Amino acid sequence: MSFGRFLAAAPPGGRETGATDVSKLMTMKDAIARFVRDGDLVVMEGFTHLIPFAAGHEIIRQRKRDLTLARLTPDLIYDQLIAAGCARRLIFSWAGNPGVGPLHAFRRAVEQGRPRPLEIEEYTHFGMVLRFMAGASNLPFLPTRNYPGTDLTRVNPGFKKVRSPYGDEELWCVPALNPDVTIVHAQRADADGNTQVWGLYGVQKEAAFASRRVIVSVEEVVDPSVIRSDPNRTLLPGAIVTAVVHEPFGAHPSFVQGAYDRDNDFYVGWDTISRDEAGFGRYLDEWVYGLPGRAAYIGKMGARFEELKADRQMCAPVNYGF
Repeated sequence: MSFGRFLAAAPPGGRETGATDVSKLMTMKDAIARFVRDGDLVVMEGFTHLIPFAAGHEIIRQRKRDLTLARLTPDLIYDQLIAAGCARRLIFSWAGNPGVGPLHAFRRAVEQGRPRPLEIEEYTHFGMVLRFMAGASNLPFLPTRNYPGTDLTRVNPGFKKVRSPYGDEELWCVPALNPDVTIVHAQRADADGNTQVWGLYGVQKEAAFASRRVIVSVEEVVDPSVIRSDPNRTLLPGAIVTAVVHEPFGAHPSFVQGAYDRDNDFYVGWDTISRDEAGFGRYLDEWVYGLPGRAAYIGKMGARFEELKADRQMCAPVNYGF
């Protein structure tokens, strides 16, 4: 299959676009209202940085319900979505407050059914990667040698065994994961959705290619000439992007390489905030429901916003000439 045909290949169920609009540019409020629907399977990826918190807050603000949330490492934003009653199911490989401890709303939902029961479906990290890769490749499953000896295959019926067509070996396999919508935060994109990332990568690309709809929020919207000037940084082509949202500081309290640092104090403080439902409720009322959007969030951050801004460490230029 040529690269062009791969871009055109749609996940099962078809790929939706914002083709009725002249531009894919829209506000976060409009993007979430149009493209995240009750009952959807939603992926919000990012590996320690570029976690789309602003999008998650808008989902909570719009009171989306019965979502299946998928992510390799659910952390604070999924804890908030669970506490707000948005989620009915979680597909994941690890969950916690990185470097601090457990996710308290997640535990309450699983152990006590509060604010509502939460179904869980657990894989290893590599198992989740394979699920996204299968979905992105328009395959029904992918095999792996990852699971002999693990108890996961006993508690998760999603694992199946297949016999290799090239020998007698039996392999475990995992099913493709095709989200209804994947949300990605990035450093920059143009209005067509050609999206560039630098720094740490996760599985944003695989999740986006596997998805029917893709919302990209970015620190900066740039002219297409900027994208073309450094094409190797383009993680997502505009052909698969449904909506583009200009949302500076959209990943706080996680970080964005070259824009702002990780807010470690927030992660530590979250353990206290989230331990009881009353504290969680006060946070949501003040920082999510009580604010119209991310610009107001930045204003409320005050001096902390300036403290987290990144310094400038420019990379060496490269020569793309012939």
